[in-house]
Amino acid sequence: MSIVKINALTVPAEQREVLEQRFASRAGTVESSDGFEWFELLRPVEGTDQYLVYTRWRSEEDFQAWMEGPMKAAHQGGGGAGGEGGERPKPAASGSSVWSFEVVQQAAPKKA
Repeated sequence: MSIVKINALTVPAEQREVLEQRFASRAGTVESSDGFEWFELLRPVEGTDQYLVYTRWRSEEDFQAWMEGPMKAAHQGGGGAGGEGGERPKPAASGSSVWSFEVVQQAAPKKA
């Protein structure tokens, strides 16, 4: 079964819009990565300042290949996230933690 990686980003209220704009304008390399299955950016509604970046992968090896290739290259070069003249923009998040899960059960809506 698939694996899920959740990056919990601590984002101060004044940086929320910046974070969302950066994700909206991201290069999109993850979508064409081998083994990539799903992406979601989850905005907190109440009780926390943590955004969750949810990605789902066919295998740990596929995730690691993306981390060492396209993701690393995008972050080293500014990734088109608003940096001009080679300058890296200030991070929108003040903290980050990655959680890993194996998918052991799943369900989809029943078809009528």
